[in-house]
Amino acid sequence: MLKLLLAFLLCGIFVDGSVNTKGLGALLSPKATIVNTSSGAPRWSEFDAPTPGVVVNVATEHDVLVTVQFCISKNIPFLAQNGAHGWSTTLNLKQNGILVNLAGIKAVSFNSAKTQVTFQGGALVSDVVNTSYANSALVTTGTCNCVGTLGAVLGAGFGNLMGLYGFGVDNLLSLNVVTPSGTHIAVSPSSHSDLWWAMRGAGPNFGIVTSAVMKSYPANSTGLTAWNGPLIFTGDKVEALMEAIGQINLQAQMSMEMFFLISGGSPIILLTVFYYGTEAAGKSAFAPIYAIGPIADETAIVPYNQWNSGGDAFCTKGDRKPSYGAGLAELDPTTWRSVWDEWLAFAQIPGAEESAIILDVYSMVKPRAISDSYSAYPFRSTVNYNAIATAWYANSSLDGSAETFGSNVRNLWRSTSGLSSNSTYINNAFGDEDLSVVYGQNLGRLKSMKAAYDPFCRFTQWFPLK
Repeated sequence: MLKLLLAFLLCGIFVDGSVNTKGLGALLSPKATIVNTSSGAPRWSEFDAPTPGVVVNVATEHDVLVTVQFCISKNIPFLAQNGAHGWSTTLNLKQNGILVNLAGIKAVSFNSAKTQVTFQGGALVSDVVNTSYANSALVTTGTCNCVGTLGAVLGAGFGNLMGLYGFGVDNLLSLNVVTPSGTHIAVSPSSHSDLWWAMRGAGPNFGIVTSAVMKSYPANSTGLTAWNGPLIFTGDKVEALMEAIGQINLQAQMSMEMFFLISGGSPIILLTVFYYGTEAAGKSAFAPIYAIGPIADETAIVPYNQWNSGGDAFCTKGDRKPSYGAGLAELDPTTWRSVWDEWLAFAQIPGAEESAIILDVYSMVKPRAISDSYSAYPFRSTVNYNAIATAWYANSSLDGSAETFGSNVRNLWRSTSGLSSNSTYINNAFGDEDLSVVYGQNLGRLKSMKAAYDPFCRFTQWFPLK
């Protein structure tokens, strides 16, 4: 107990001031660079974003190792960045810290049978999808092209194919990890098995993943397509849509993403439907949605490398985008009408028109065929839907209104979530949540592991376990 307490007391103790990187350059590979500006590694959201004094643009996995070792030796705080989409307010890197930019290590390759894919820590979802498509294989990535593949996967890894193949964490085979002690190790079910469990759900607390091996699924030309695209509804359909989404039989090959958006100056509901199969089968499966009466239908048979294209508008970096998430077991139509009203009131403020509400609806057929204890993701058997309220604007004078909007919407969702306790997917959380809200029943075990693997709390940026 004394050792555990001492470890927690030591967490977060760093020297203030500017960053002295003297000697680091000699340790790095020839193509790596050190810059005193973060402009070359912008964030998706500038709201409460990290403000490092130095950015190290790594060019090899070994560069990551030596940079971490250097930071440890000099007591310099650090943060690894791949897609730069993490918006949690727990990210607190300041001018005395180093940002390790992984964008330079993004190689993706397959084994000869196309049953395994290896990708580096900086690979974006688009990098993995495009290479997978070229290799006639499918991989369980997220649905946003510009997000870092590993950033999404290590939280759990939601995506269109998870009903068939499971979460991203269910498909990982091994990880190469730079640890808090400054070593580079392979982590798998047979090597550091306790860390293997923790990395898949709480990874950023235990190391930097420089590369990973994951299952992939060979596919013929037909298997590299799906029926996919948006249906557009007017705002008066909120209750009917929530009722239908909540009752639909979500088969393994189905998923949906719903958005409240301003389009052409008018508020709309955009519902993207996905069916891994034919158009006829897809329209039949989503018949309850069609019965509500979309005003536009842009669905089609779409090749794998374009499944995520509809979300590319959300990839724009910069501006301020505080986002609040909540997990839900059920959808309450009355609550969602109130959410619509809250969102519309904020989105009609000049400069906030890009703000959105997002609801992810993915099949849980395969994930729930796997034990809750398989990984550190805690909500496999309880959360059915993940919702996000994103305020999007440029003027910091709107920060207070944006936080009120996001918090109000989150409270609405929580009030009728159908869950026994507040539960939020860690990649969707704002940052002010109690740790139990993102780590659930695994919090105690994870804290004990944190004390053992990272007693000096060198990895303290992402919902730190301290």
